[in-house]
Amino acid sequence: MKLSLPPPVVVFPGLAAAILLLGAAAFFSGCYTLTQGSAMLGYLNRAVPLEEVPDEVFTARIQDIRRFAREDLGLRDTPNYTKYVEIDRDYLAAIVSASAKDSFTTYHWWFPVVGSVPYKGFFEVKGARKEAEKLRKKDLDVWVRQVDAFSTLGWFKDPLYSYMKNYSVHALADLIIHETLHATIYLPSQSQFNEELAEFIGSQGARLYVEKIFGPDSEEYQNIDGTKNDQAAFIAFIQGLIAELDALYQSPLNGPGGREEKLVKKEEIIRAAQIRFDAEYDDLFQSDNYRGFSRMTINNAYLDLYRLYYAGASWLEDLYNRSGRNLPRFIAAAKTITKKGGPPRTQLEKALGLVY
Repeated sequence: MKLSLPPPVVVFPGLAAAILLLGAAAFFSGCYTLTQGSAMLGYLNRAVPLEEVPDEVFTARIQDIRRFAREDLGLRDTPNYTKYVEIDRDYLAAIVSASAKDSFTTYHWWFPVVGSVPYKGFFEVKGARKEAEKLRKKDLDVWVRQVDAFSTLGWFKDPLYSYMKNYSVHALADLIIHETLHATIYLPSQSQFNEELAEFIGSQGARLYVEKIFGPDSEEYQNIDGTKNDQAAFIAFIQGLIAELDALYQSPLNGPGGREEKLVKKEEIIRAAQIRFDAEYDDLFQSDNYRGFSRMTINNAYLDLYRLYYAGASWLEDLYNRSGRNLPRFIAAAKTITKKGGPPRTQLEKALGLVY
């Protein structure tokens, strides 16, 4: 999924919900894949061709973004986003993530085709809550979130959903480019790289699309910077909190309380960060979109999502800048990355001609 919303309703991009249905790779065997696969097929059976949607402005915009992703950026030509589904809510699925309480050790599920992944999706919230409760009984931190789109990596024709008609042009472009990137480049069991790359390409591609359509001096283009600056400030704050907690988790278990003392200190660090966040808010942000953070019950599973989606943003930005800020070339280089070719970062550097 690709629309990123501010706390307290945080929606993360991308592949997260893809795991819902790539259970289709197991041909709907087992209770989980049968239930989720059946729900997906129910949506697909209700899908109508995009041309039948009365909103001509929306349909024309989708077709143009798809063309831009294909022709200007060099992403895969897929039948995705050529159909439309009416849905009675503003999200598609609920996704469960989990982590150890005393370290950033991500809990993983395994699925055919996609391999090991750090999330599990459900079309019905009650299924996600049931899974979350099972994980809590394993003494794990758990987070349940909503996603608004997913990529099935070519297994099915991923449709648009009615709530997307309310998205801005930038948000639509970001979502479609992000998900099309997943359908173009995907490394099994490399969830962090897959998400980092899709998040980066989606963001950069959407910026280029808005610039091309409206111009660099337009209000639409200028608004991107305000939104992105706030997002960058929030991510930087979260990364600082992650670093502080990680230092705690890596420290020796001294004292009679051992692990329990660390867990107490963990809560103290989180609460202090939330107090500091409120105190520094007006200096950090231009909008009120992130004020809800100080009222959230933060845990490792929540923070771990930012490690998954945003940890690689700096090195990808660095490679992008060093290689000339040519996004189609950058994508072409990323297409050469293979599962057995070594670390994706090293492969991308070589493909861009940055190391020899």
